[in-house]
Amino acid sequence: MPHLGYGPAVQSTERDGAAVRFPPPLVYLLAVLTGIGLHLVGLSWRLDLGPGLRIAAAAASGLAGVALVGAALGVFRRTGQDPKPWKSTPEIISTGVYRYTRNPMYVGMALLQAAIAFAAANGAILVLVPVSLGVVYRIAVRHEEAYLERKFGAVYIEYKQAVRRWL
Repeated sequence: MPHLGYGPAVQSTERDGAAVRFPPPLVYLLAVLTGIGLHLVGLSWRLDLGPGLRIAAAAASGLAGVALVGAALGVFRRTGQDPKPWKSTPEIISTGVYRYTRNPMYVGMALLQAAIAFAAANGAILVLVPVSLGVVYRIAVRHEEAYLERKFGAVYIEYKQAVRRWL
């Protein structure tokens, strides 16, 4: 998909940044720790995939997660933007991995959570992946989208229509 040409803000708000109060990466970490805790008290189940399939699933998920997060951070670095969602966004990034997903870091962290689940053969950690994505949507994504829509208006709405939220 070609660069969509989204440029600097056309509007500004009194407080320039999304109303995100809890760092989204901690959601994934807490889900992993919850899965481990559930396992320790006997409320989890072992993923019986066989060692070869389990290792392959962990490696594929982990590599994909690292690639997505790394690619997104690289785009932020190249554009001089801060990846923290509560910081100001001077322009909409629509290049690189952002041509395919509006939230590559969150998708990448979900894949890393899944990789940990496969590596540890912990079913609870895996079941908590969609829960993590739901919590991240609630505490971050919806606030980020509202902020970007207020700040960039029709330009952001066009980007939302062209690129999926997750995949």
